[in-house]
Amino acid sequence: MMTDGQNMPPQAAPAPGSLGSWWRQGLRSALFLSPDWNGLRATPARTAALLLSLVAVQLLAERLYIAGPASFYWPALWEGWIGTLVLAWACWWLRPRSEEGSGAALFSLLIALALPITLVTSLVLVPAVRLDWHQQLGPWGWWGLWGAATLWLVAAQWLLLWRSDTTAWRRWPAGLLVAAAAALPVWVQPSAHWYAEATADERPARLRLTQELLELQPALLERRLQALQAGRSGEVELYSITFAPYAPEDVFRNESALVDGLMQDRFGAQGRSLQLVNHAGTALEHPWATALNLQRAIRQMAALMNRDEDILFIHLTSHGAQDGKLAASLDPLALDEVTPQLLKTWLDEAGIRWRVLSVSACYSGSWIAPLAGPGSLVMSAADAEHTSYGCGKGSELTFFGRAMYAEQLRLHTLSFEAAHAAARPIIDAREQEAGKTDGYSNPQISVDDGARRQLALLVERLGRRGS
Repeated sequence: MMTDGQNMPPQAAPAPGSLGSWWRQGLRSALFLSPDWNGLRATPARTAALLLSLVAVQLLAERLYIAGPASFYWPALWEGWIGTLVLAWACWWLRPRSEEGSGAALFSLLIALALPITLVTSLVLVPAVRLDWHQQLGPWGWWGLWGAATLWLVAAQWLLLWRSDTTAWRRWPAGLLVAAAAALPVWVQPSAHWYAEATADERPARLRLTQELLELQPALLERRLQALQAGRSGEVELYSITFAPYAPEDVFRNESALVDGLMQDRFGAQGRSLQLVNHAGTALEHPWATALNLQRAIRQMAALMNRDEDILFIHLTSHGAQDGKLAASLDPLALDEVTPQLLKTWLDEAGIRWRVLSVSACYSGSWIAPLAGPGSLVMSAADAEHTSYGCGKGSELTFFGRAMYAEQLRLHTLSFEAAHAAARPIIDAREQEAGKTDGYSNPQISVDDGARRQLALLVERLGRRGS
């Protein structure tokens, strides 16, 4: 005989609700209205569909910011998920008891409410970028738009969490997690998904690697090194190396030429200067800016200079990374990247006593501590936490190179310290005017007293020469 339970058909699981239902409740939540949880049940497939919809809208908006051809950077898809993980952690922390308000459903609705906010924000910001409104608004107005959009998202998500079925003492930590989820992408700075493609006129010339060029380059370096003059006893003289290892952008070649000319004209380095440059247009003129060539140049100058008196100046200009590596590129060659530790090792091994080291690159403040010390003046275009500015394809000089070398040292002073101090507020003002979004680059400097005295002797000699 069958029991009543055996006669009854199995009860079907409640439907998870259509995507339209989730988006409707997401819109209500985005407008700070209480959502209707009836009929909403999270499943892995539904949560994935909501998340992919949001990502698709974000990718489309990011593409629309760029006018003209753009290429998609696939590895960026694996970055930038830390904020989403923090949101999921907040939902787990709250752990609502009801099925409708489960942690998975709460997370799904948080994603759903972000969709209308992203759409509205994109409708405002995309035209602002495409029509150059952000230039008219200035950095504060532009940041105000971004801040309003971020505040809207954080407030809507925080209110949804607050209304969830949970104990009050869990709400505040969850709210802090929501704010952290919004702030983390700004701090971590994941790679962009879309990058504007260069036009035919903007594309850098590609190095044509011929047998003649391969044979010429070692001979060119040797001729340049053999042409360097020996130091004169009793005279403090300056030897100069400029190192520009990133070929795709002209700005670094330009800065190398400017600084080299300045060291010759203003600091008496004629016959004692060398440019190492990676660029397709200078391959017949300058030795390549490779790590090995830099090491060889340091070694040769050390052999020629009076190490108790003479000063070695090195200016490095390229893109920089937070790990301290200086970007090097000269396709199709494979190049090693120079680091502050490598440079210090080469200088120490060569026995260079007096050093002026200048690093024009993003995050170049990370070079200060490894290179600072007795006999050294070390200066950078940024601190270790910020980018510098003016290193794009359309730039003639970096902001640091222009203010420090083209203006202060060329026109106003022979003191590296005074030039650096004067350049800092100029760079700050220009970065604000240009709309730099990650904060002041904050150029750094470290000066040893011995290096200061030796540079004063050099300036005194240059003054006698000019009188």
